[in-house]
Amino acid sequence: MLLSLAASPAAAQAPDPNAGAITLTSAVDFPSVYFFRGIRQESDPKLTTFAAGDVGISLFSGDGGLKSAAINVGVWNSLHTGTSGSHADKSAHYEEDFYASLALGFGGGITVTPTFTAYTSPNTSFGTVQELSFKVAHGSKFAPYGLVAVELKGQADGGNNKGSYGEFGVAPSWSLAGGPVTLAIPVKVGLSLKDYYEMSGSDNKFGYVDAGVLLTVPFTSIPSQFGSWNVHGGVNVLGFGDTTKSFNNGDAGQVVVSGGIGLSY
Repeated sequence: MLLSLAASPAAAQAPDPNAGAITLTSAVDFPSVYFFRGIRQESDPKLTTFAAGDVGISLFSGDGGLKSAAINVGVWNSLHTGTSGSHADKSAHYEEDFYASLALGFGGGITVTPTFTAYTSPNTSFGTVQELSFKVAHGSKFAPYGLVAVELKGQADGGNNKGSYGEFGVAPSWSLAGGPVTLAIPVKVGLSLKDYYEMSGSDNKFGYVDAGVLLTVPFTSIPSQFGSWNVHGGVNVLGFGDTTKSFNNGDAGQVVVSGGIGLSY
């Protein structure tokens, strides 16, 4: 989900309706099928809905070695009418995740963000997984980042051992024709650092690769006092390693189409 919004020249000159230290962000998205780190979450999807909300609190801004500090807390939900939800005589509420993060900004555009996440399933489709992750990102044109996540409880692939996951990617974006519409091309690779993609006693290191195209169009006609709204949509192409291919019915890859609406205030 892309929740940010590229402002038009006219909007950039308008006064900020929310100049305080708290930012609210939300989004609703509709993917054709839900994959979590290369693992398909529903064998026969119907309507899948992602709904998310985030509260960001700016704690500090300065000119020293530490440039900024901010806390984010939020919730992310996945609602299914297919075989992981109401079609299987379960609640449609397949997944609800809670997270809290601390973003520390340093010189040179470097941001370090530790995050605690609890992945839960209200309709008991999977057991709770608790995870601690560390992300390092660089605020340059190509927005490169690296992430390491360590499972504290449970395991995403249902294996015997708690695992460690690594992810590396870029997310370059461009303003189209100098206007408010943005095009992003996110690419990422997911790896098992230890026991993350287990299968038949083996730990397969390569999990998946994901390359996409995302178009974000702002609603510039909405007055700024009602927040920044956007509509976004994209296509992702996934390629799988040995473990994820086995989990995904032997498919070597998958195309996922999604669209949604976002708000930031």
